[in-house]
Amino acid sequence: MRVLSFLLLLVLAGVVAVAAMNWSVFLAPAELWLGFGAVSLPLGLVLLGLVGLVAALFLVFVVYLQGTVLLDARRHTKELQAHRELADKAEASRFTELRTFLAAELARQEGAQAEAQARVIARIDRMEQESRTFAEQSGNTLAAYIGELEDRLERRLDPPVAPRSLTGL
Repeated sequence: MRVLSFLLLLVLAGVVAVAAMNWSVFLAPAELWLGFGAVSLPLGLVLLGLVGLVAALFLVFVVYLQGTVLLDARRHTKELQAHRELADKAEASRFTELRTFLAAELARQEGAQAEAQARVIARIDRMEQESRTFAEQSGNTLAAYIGELEDRLERRLDPPVAPRSLTGL
C-alpha cells in the first residue's frame, strides 16, 4: 500500500510541477462552450480545478471506505468475541459433563469391582469350607480303613481262641 501511495503522491507532485511551470498558460482565457452557452474562462485553471475536485472526491471516498471497513471490523471482532465466549462456555459445560460422567462411571466400576471381589471371597470361603470338609471326611475314611486293617492284622496275628464250651465247666 505504501508503494501505491508513493506513486499517487509522485503523480500529484508532477501535476503541481507542470501547473507551476506553465502557470501563465493555465491562466490564459479561452472560450469554453458549456452546452447552453459560451463562457470565457482560463481552461487550465478549470481543468486544474476539476482534477482537484476529483482528487477531493476520491479522498472522501477512501476515507468513507476505511471508516466502513473499521466499523465492520469492530462489529466482526465483537461478534467473534461473543462466539468465542459462547464456545468457551460450551466447552466448559462439556468438560463438566465429562467429569460427571467419568465420576459416575468410576463409581459404577468401583461398585462392580467390590461386588466381584465379594463374590470371589465368598466362593473362596465356600471352597475352603468344602476343602476342610473333604479333608475331614478323607481323614475319617482313612482312619476307618486303618482301623479295619488293624483288625485284620490282629486277627491274623492272634491265633483264634477256641470257644470254650459251656459244658466243660
